[in-house]
Amino acid sequence: MKQFMQALKMLIIMSVFLGLVYPLVVYGLAQIAFPASANGSLVSQNGRVVGSMLIGQTFEQAKYFHSRPSACKYDAANSSASNLGPMNDALLDGAKSGAIAYRQENGLPESYPVSSDAVLMSGSGLDPHITLANSLDQAARVAEARKLPKQKIVDAIRRQVQEKTFGLIGSERVNVLQLNVALDNGVI
Repeated sequence: MKQFMQALKMLIIMSVFLGLVYPLVVYGLAQIAFPASANGSLVSQNGRVVGSMLIGQTFEQAKYFHSRPSACKYDAANSSASNLGPMNDALLDGAKSGAIAYRQENGLPESYPVSSDAVLMSGSGLDPHITLANSLDQAARVAEARKLPKQKIVDAIRRQVQEKTFGLIGSERVNVLQLNVALDNGVI
């Protein structure tokens, strides 16, 4: 019985410590050191939360920059990739038809090389970024839809560019939500 009571006491102590104290300390430190990140990196527009900088979303109107395709339709509860390999016919056919549609939508010539992120899905299905090249390819369409000079849109893109991670990993990228919110707020 003595060992049972010791085990029960240890269970209660560890449950309180690991289930309450430790999580509250970590939460408190995160709120102090990284409040925006700790609260989901939320983006607000006109006092209303419109999304998170960490999770992509679909934009379909011509006045908005479009995100890369998503296998899960940007449903954060269902994050997934297409699981199609690089030699899969469905992936290749989807990329080809996606490139044709992308060129038409953005008024690009038939032989124009399309950025891979414009036609291929990300691994998580939730990627909030597009490459700088992809955003620049969409600039003319967005400028026309917003009735603005293309150069103003290009300048807005350049202000939103995020550099390679550690200056080495990935490519220059643009957070689609942040860019679209900046344009809606007239930050051009």
